[in-house]
Amino acid sequence: MNAPPTPAAPLAGESAGEPAAGAAADRHDVIEVRGARENNLAGVDVDIPKRRLTVFTGVSGSGKSSLVFGTVAAESQRLINETYTAFVQSFMPSLGRPDVDALRNLSAAIVVDQERMGANSRSTVGTATDAHAMLRIVFSRLGEPHVGTSSAFSFNHAEGMCPECEGLGRVSSIDVDELVDRDRSLNDGAITVPGFGVGGWYWKVFVDSGLFDPDVPLRDYTEGQWDDFLNKPATKIKSNGLNTSYEGLLVKVRRLYLNKDRESMQKHIGAFVDRAVVFAACPACGGARLNAAALGSRIAGRNIADCAAMQISDLAGFVRGIDAPQVAPLVATLQGTLDSLVEIGLGYLSLDRESGSLSGGEAQRVKMVRHLGSSLTDVTYVFDEPTAGLHPHDIARMNDLLLRLRDKGNTVLVVEHKPETIAIADHVVDLGPGAGTEGGRICYTGDVAGLRASGTLTGRHLDDRARLRGTVREPAGHLAIKGANLHNLRDVDVEIPLGVLTVVTGVAGSGKSSLIHGSLPGRDGVVVVDQSPVRGSRRSNPATYTGLLDAVRTAFAKANGVRAALFSANSEGACPRCKGIGLVYTDLAMMAGVATVCEECDGRRYTAEVLTYRLRGKDISQVLAMSVAEAREFFPSGQARAVLDRLADVGLGYLRLGQPLTTLSGGERQRLKLAVHMAEKAAVYVLDEPTTGLHLADVGKLLALLDRLVNAGNTVIVIEHHQAVMAHADWIIDLGPGAGHDGGRVVYTGTPAGLVAGADTLTARHLRDYVAT
Repeated sequence: MNAPPTPAAPLAGESAGEPAAGAAADRHDVIEVRGARENNLAGVDVDIPKRRLTVFTGVSGSGKSSLVFGTVAAESQRLINETYTAFVQSFMPSLGRPDVDALRNLSAAIVVDQERMGANSRSTVGTATDAHAMLRIVFSRLGEPHVGTSSAFSFNHAEGMCPECEGLGRVSSIDVDELVDRDRSLNDGAITVPGFGVGGWYWKVFVDSGLFDPDVPLRDYTEGQWDDFLNKPATKIKSNGLNTSYEGLLVKVRRLYLNKDRESMQKHIGAFVDRAVVFAACPACGGARLNAAALGSRIAGRNIADCAAMQISDLAGFVRGIDAPQVAPLVATLQGTLDSLVEIGLGYLSLDRESGSLSGGEAQRVKMVRHLGSSLTDVTYVFDEPTAGLHPHDIARMNDLLLRLRDKGNTVLVVEHKPETIAIADHVVDLGPGAGTEGGRICYTGDVAGLRASGTLTGRHLDDRARLRGTVREPAGHLAIKGANLHNLRDVDVEIPLGVLTVVTGVAGSGKSSLIHGSLPGRDGVVVVDQSPVRGSRRSNPATYTGLLDAVRTAFAKANGVRAALFSANSEGACPRCKGIGLVYTDLAMMAGVATVCEECDGRRYTAEVLTYRLRGKDISQVLAMSVAEAREFFPSGQARAVLDRLADVGLGYLRLGQPLTTLSGGERQRLKLAVHMAEKAAVYVLDEPTTGLHLADVGKLLALLDRLVNAGNTVIVIEHHQAVMAHADWIIDLGPGAGHDGGRVVYTGTPAGLVAGADTLTARHLRDYVAT
């Protein structure tokens, strides 16, 4: 399985380093892109071979995603959406036409990205892959005693769900002592819930209810008053002469906070909810989500909840033992799905694992398995760094699945940096030569051998190898983790050296994140820099997030003798028509909504008056349109330059200052957070796969940055699979030996040289091959 299938033969007439345009006898065998100008693309013309595996390479910001996702996939999906009725389109996301002269020979595009699968607790790995649906049918046919159709085994169906928890498997309660201080009275601020402070509207409703003496401490309330204070249902009262409704505190908190999406909450509200809400396994079903009838039906001694809770690699063995002719085709299909999950490196998951708890890489691989079993052929699959989160041991498995999708007759487009995946491509499109305005052009198209000889940045770095660090730094102490047992960890004791660069590695599912994220956050001086979404709206951008805009506004105000607030597109200076967004959104009722550039400010977001003010010849909109690299030249010193230097240090020199945060990748989000945290007095930095999204040429820059952080007196702990980062470490903590219940143990701690010389772990084997090449 580790030896990938032989790539498809080159296109007829194609030679190394030459584009496929004009080479194919049948023009329908290529997707023709003409004049693509989306984002930074500079009128790109390229032909992409169909029913082949094409890998798109180039530095971060070179235009790969703009070409693949923003142009080819976007137009395919837009054209498909237009085939639906106007009524159906009104429920679909609005997709504008990409900025491109022509796109020909498109097929239906399926985007398999790293977006998390949402936080719906009713969605699991089993429901997302249809494996649970197939398992339900098997139990409805073979389970003893027989209890009904497949819906009788569904926790999302009234017929099968536990009536106590309604199929969620857990019940929530509120810790009242996180809401109130019983020793205080209402007038003394007894209610500690955000928004309920003394003098506020919610506080006045309690005081004016007439139910309590506002000067009496809560601990002195009668039983009836305490019940009214917490649980009284909505009752009409007058407060400050206005008709309003009184609700008990628990009733109001549940309505205001607990019934809302966690991600939509302000940070301090979310933190309060996390403290106040206590979740416990449902006492009726024990967390199994199902009613007693469903849990009583068994196959070979196991009920469906037992099967869903098993590690998928174990469940595959259980299903393989089901020998019943009446369900043989279904069992074969289920077996194939489970085997694919194991093959793709997800055998450590269970079918009852909630989809929202998966990492971006895990979510992408789960989606991929769903498509492997699809009957569709001759479609275009688009992948965004499918190797993200994969140990070198697992990359060969991923490569095999990409080739299987191609061999079913599909066109497979992959945006990727890992040389192991570039190596299996039938065709490579390399963009660059740089990022932002320095990129957006085709540097090379052809086969991998031609790329290696092309002299492009990607070609020159394709065979890069990092050497083991000559001398490792001596630790200045240790950070102890004792008895870690989160998820699959087995009472792990480990000491992390302080003042050095430590890499925590191991196959996906071995327990790396459980060990570090489950033990270190919250400790003094520990700063966790991950790839989770950055809080903010489409108004937020790198300038606002890093605080750079404050320095820029101050500079403009000082130069022009006016108020700094004028230079905020979220305040006084905002264009009145678009409210400082730069776009006007038009609701077309049954038709899809349309976003158009604001005619009043021409997309520049500010009033005409504000745009008359200049700083060294530039208005505020022109400064926000600069890249970080351009802005560093414009601001040669001061606070603005300090922020811009940190952004450049983390490899974000190509980002525009006013680029919406919603357009950033996970790797870019992590590096943006790191730039912000670098201004703080931190002792311990925890980074989670910082090489995600980094070009081969930029990995060395990342290593130099990590060295600077350590040399400045910090401790840097990196969860990482990239061998170059492992080789550069002072200390390695390797978890395994496998994933799931086959992992959860520390299999090596020591220097990288010691790992290469004497260990026999999966990591040791791959690092040994890497440094020996």
